[in-house]
Amino acid sequence: MFLSCADPSLLDGLNWLACYLTTGKHFDFYWSFVTVLVLLAVTAPTALAFGFGGAMLARSQHLPLRIIGKGYTAMVRGVPDIVFFLFFVIALDQGIEWAVHQVRCPDWTDPIRNGLEFRVCPQAKVPNNSAAQVWHSLYGFALAVVTFALVFGAFAANVIYGAMQAVPHTQLETAEAYGMSPRQVFHRVLVPQMWVFALPGLSNLWLILIKATPLLFLLGVQDIVYWARELGGMKTGAFDYPHPDWRLYYFLFLLVFYLCMTKLSEVYLNRLQNHLSRGQATAAGEAQRKGIA
Repeated sequence: MFLSCADPSLLDGLNWLACYLTTGKHFDFYWSFVTVLVLLAVTAPTALAFGFGGAMLARSQHLPLRIIGKGYTAMVRGVPDIVFFLFFVIALDQGIEWAVHQVRCPDWTDPIRNGLEFRVCPQAKVPNNSAAQVWHSLYGFALAVVTFALVFGAFAANVIYGAMQAVPHTQLETAEAYGMSPRQVFHRVLVPQMWVFALPGLSNLWLILIKATPLLFLLGVQDIVYWARELGGMKTGAFDYPHPDWRLYYFLFLLVFYLCMTKLSEVYLNRLQNHLSRGQATAAGEAQRKGIA
């Protein structure tokens, strides 16, 4: 905050607005945009890794592995996202603390679960109650990343599995006829061509992931939608200067932010699709060869 903002009663007009937009709570609002962008940057490759692993399990020749892969995608895709977000985070958090409790407090005699209460020894709290607030925030963020990655990884697994099935089988047989091993066929033929068929579905998942970031609030992370509601509303303790109900302006700002994010994503994904389609036996590749695209 500027030194001229020390006495709000002396401010008016643009000076008041400049001081209002540089309060500590507004810097928390600005930092929440970084939180969302970091979440997207970390979650996207993590979810892609979950999806690739799930697709590989679903294609496995071993029945137990195939059941695990298909069961993972069916279970997560069949549960509403909001229910999964509310349940899984609590279950994961309590599971971690239960495991730590078994190691650090083996002599604990009191029941861990008593009705609706879940109690572990103080040494098993993750993070520890005496830890700095930053560790609590990082722990909550890590739980959010894992939850987002599991949910969107299941959808990515279904997309990647379908893309692998879409690669012409004759090309795989031709590669084998040239003496390639199954591992070489997978890495040199199947996977490179699979991305051409998977990218449209993965692009939609990326846009859905962007729109799903407001669910961070359900996981205990103060996201941009949370701060827009708090700072824009009347008679809340989140701002220093009183003002009328400005939620409309805050949410319009978020609307522009999300539209810019999706537009930039579409431009980049279209260029990536054109790059991957170059020389491929697909409709987009054929259009490029004819000079249409």
